Amino acid sequence: MVKIVAMGDNVVDCYLAQDSMFPGGNCLNVAVFIRQFGGESAYVGAVGRDGAGRAIVEALQAEGVDITRLRQLDGPTAYCVIGHRDADRIFVTFDLGVSMFTPSEADLAFLSGFDAVQIGQSSGLDDYLAEIAALRPLSYDFSNKYTQEKIALRAPLCFLASASAGDRPYEEALALLRQLLDAGATWALVTRGGEGAMLGHGEELFEVPAAKAELVDTLGAGDTFIARTLFGLVQGEAPEALLKAAAAEAARTCSYYGAVGHGRPIDIPMDLQALRVAYPDLLNSSTPAAARA
Repeated sequence: MVKIVAMGDNVVDCYLAQDSMFPGGNCLNVAVFIRQFGGESAYVGAVGRDGAGRAIVEALQAEGVDITRLRQLDGPTAYCVIGHRDADRIFVTFDLGVSMFTPSEADLAFLSGFDAVQIGQSSGLDDYLAEIAALRPLSYDFSNKYTQEKIALRAPLCFLASASAGDRPYEEALALLRQLLDAGATWALVTRGGEGAMLGHGEELFEVPAAKAELVDTLGAGDTFIARTLFGLVQGEAPEALLKAAAAEAARTCSYYGAVGHGRPIDIPMDLQALRVAYPDLLNSSTPAAARA
């Protein structure tokens, strides 16, 4: 069975229009999705001993993710406030809380029991990437925070290097893919939102259009694509088959609120009404709720 560990960021995504928060963050999301795809997964991170932290712990337990190395600390759990224009999400404000941590020797030893390690650029673990990549194959999400320097430093360490091209033209997305591969990534994935995604390996290029989706909330679609691609590569699936499966899973993620569901009322000390007054244009959440409890 495929065994993948995700180490790094977590957050509760707080939706202004609904007074609901959902567990999220690239690494947490990937850990949950791997379980949903039939693999074994673990999550290494840090949450606070507060309502948001309990929400994350309970969601991970419900999904069957190993949380042996999840720290529960004094202090606030990380959060991000999100508004919506139709089904598209807009980031309003955030607080990293206690989510940034230094991996211990025990954490690093724990990674050795897995087929691959997922880390995102938001995890604050870039100083440890070389050490981690020497232990197990590394999957790293650049998201949309890539520069030529960052790619040159981090792509050579990657079994899978992922990045988001957003709505950039096809030629730019392809150039980004080529840059990741030329820098030394074994595999490179570039997601393109509603235009699908491309996967590269050496001189090979594989592409897939976005699957038809009932758009409710796009949050987590990119993480779904990363998780299913990594799962397929570790499992030895053909690139065309895993990309098709990844597109279908990303479309499914867009059909409910929150990256992995598990919504509950916001339990973060903030003035939500003041934010709603400040951002009235981000309260468009008219699509019927399809959140998974």
